[in-house]
Amino acid sequence: MPTRRNALAAAGALPFALSAFSGTARADAGKKPLRYLQIGTGHAHASKLSVYADSADWEVVGIVEEDPERLAAAKKHALYGKFPFLSLEEGLKTPDLRVVGVETEVRDLLRYARLVVETGCHVHLDKPAGASLPEYRDLMKRADEAGLVVQMGYMYRFNPAVQLLHRMLEAGWLGEVFEAHAVMSKVIPPRDRKDLAEFAGGTMFELGCHIIDLTVGVLGKPDKVVPFPRRSLDTSDDTLVDNMLAVLEYPKATATVRTTGLEVEGGARRHFTVCGTEGTFHIQPLDRPTVVVSLSQERRFDEGGRVFPKGTSKVEFEPPYQRYVGDAADLAAMVRGEKGNPWPSSHDLAVQETVLAASGMGG
Repeated sequence: MPTRRNALAAAGALPFALSAFSGTARADAGKKPLRYLQIGTGHAHASKLSVYADSADWEVVGIVEEDPERLAAAKKHALYGKFPFLSLEEGLKTPDLRVVGVETEVRDLLRYARLVVETGCHVHLDKPAGASLPEYRDLMKRADEAGLVVQMGYMYRFNPAVQLLHRMLEAGWLGEVFEAHAVMSKVIPPRDRKDLAEFAGGTMFELGCHIIDLTVGVLGKPDKVVPFPRRSLDTSDDTLVDNMLAVLEYPKATATVRTTGLEVEGGARRHFTVCGTEGTFHIQPLDRPTVVVSLSQERRFDEGGRVFPKGTSKVEFEPPYQRYVGDAADLAAMVRGEKGNPWPSSHDLAVQETVLAASGMGG
């Protein structure tokens, strides 16, 4: 079964030091910064540009925004207004450009990503990877053939609790995984609901993709996906599928993924749980992670010296996890040839196929 653990081991990304679980990897200030261009400001996570601006790994050369209304707003924006605004041609012809972040609205992500790959640049591509699986497969094939990285913007990959989970799985501490379940919800305001309703996949496509990435990372691509889409806020002028569950079936395990746009204070209940024959690992909340781990016997990481006792214990992480800092540092290391890609195209394609199936969009 092709799992995230297999990919990590193959890429030499393990073992992780316990001290590195902060998720705040920083650049070597002595290295020349890599040139980074951002295309688009329309994605919900486009403001991650601040992470690249603050990192010694990166030099942000500018922003491309081809939508006139968004461009006018971006020029007045506290973050985006700090950088030059370039035409698409100017941006992609920037001397020594190495990486382009594609942060457009979802409908345009794959179109721009393909243009970037055709120029010979690496890509940070925000999620989800469009609505067309064939188009995404073609993008990844072209990137692989050109030796280019397409890093997906799944925001929990460098979450220190998620990295600790994979460390324990790799060490065999949890035994054979037989169950996983994940929830990622929030209240989506009316204006955003109308925008998200563009895609039939609803909240699973928009929010659930993050926790599907986590689930496939542990269990691999499922044998079968059964979606249960519901519209709980059902009005004539609101077509968002806003209450969604998917069951992922495996030979020896099942996983459930649930997401809604209706849950009050839903961020506090975002969680990911993995149950194995030798232990259970529960992360909640995902954005300010705390772990509750239950083990069948005492365990210890040799290099860290920390003892995880038999029974149940809690793990908290300081400093607080900051999204995308680890992603930006990891991307720099890959571009410099210092490491392989721990999330290769095989993983990302499995995630996207599962996202589309769980969203009722095929796949």
